[in-house]
This record gives sequence, C-alpha cells and structure tokens, in this order.
Amino acid sequence: MSPESCQIGLWLLVLAWSAVLCHRDWRERRLPNLWTVGGAAVVLLARFWLGGTGSLLSGFAAAAAGGLFLLLPFLARGAGGGDVKMLFAAGAVAGWERILPLLLYTAFAGLGVAVALLVAGQVDGARLKHYARCCCDFRYDRVVGRAGLPPKDSERARVPFSFAIALGLLTVLWPF
Repeated sequence: MSPESCQIGLWLLVLAWSAVLCHRDWRERRLPNLWTVGGAAVVLLARFWLGGTGSLLSGFAAAAAGGLFLLLPFLARGAGGGDVKMLFAAGAVAGWERILPLLLYTAFAGLGVAVALLVAGQVDGARLKHYARCCCDFRYDRVVGRAGLPPKDSERARVPFSFAIALGLLTVLWPF
C-alpha cells in the first residue's frame, strides 16, 4: 500500500470518528468515554505496533499537550471533560510533529464555531456579554449581572467544542 493511500485511509477513519463524536456532542452536549478515551488508547496502541516506542512517545507527548491545552478552560468550567479527552485523543493521532498546528487550527475553529452559533441563535451570548462588561465597564454591577445569567449547565450556554477539535485535526491530517 502506498503512503498516500494510508494517509487517505487515516483521514477517512478520523472523519468517521469525528462525525460520531460531533453528532453526540450536538445532540447531548456529551462526549462518551468509550469514543474519546477508547479512541486515544487505540491510536496509541497502533502507534506502538506500527512505529515502535518512538512513535508511541510522540503520540503520547502530543496527547498530553492537547489535554493540557484545555486544562485551564476545564478548571474554569469553560470546557467540558469530554472536550479535554477528545483533544487528548486528537493529539495522539496528530503526533508531536503536528501538535502546534493542531492546537492553532482548533483554537481558530473554536472561535469560528462559537461566533457562528451566536449569530444563528443556537447559544446564549449573555455570559459572554457579562464577562466583557466585567472587564471593561467599571460601573457595571457584577452581582446583579450574574444573577440574570442562564445556568452554566443549560444547553444554550454550552458550545459543542468537538466540531472545532474535529476541524483542527482534519485540517492537520489533510492528505492533499
């Protein structure tokens, strides 16, 4: 098998995996561990089997960097645990050589997805408006503003970040 056909096959597998996760995230705002952690485990085992210890370490280092990238937003309750685990798995797929482009493309895709959902009215921008006013308007009453926010667990307050991760990973792996 030629390297180009292997690259296309990998891209198609990642496309299918991403489609399942994006569908679940859109419908339920949850990413199942079976698909995120299981996907990372399968990728890391495949890296070891196909490329040896060096490939495994490259995948694990990139996976750790991907997970750490979303750790601070997760601790601030701005990202879900499933997003962290999906980016961990995406880092394992991308490998150390492509982790920086993956994180960059994912960040820009996340911004684009959030803006598109705000414009379409699919997510509530009240929390974003509140945080912007807290930073920029010294006369703004933060306590009153916080009381009027929708609950953080509300579906309209959460952006399905799996789309951004999938777009970033598919862009990094694009074979053409």
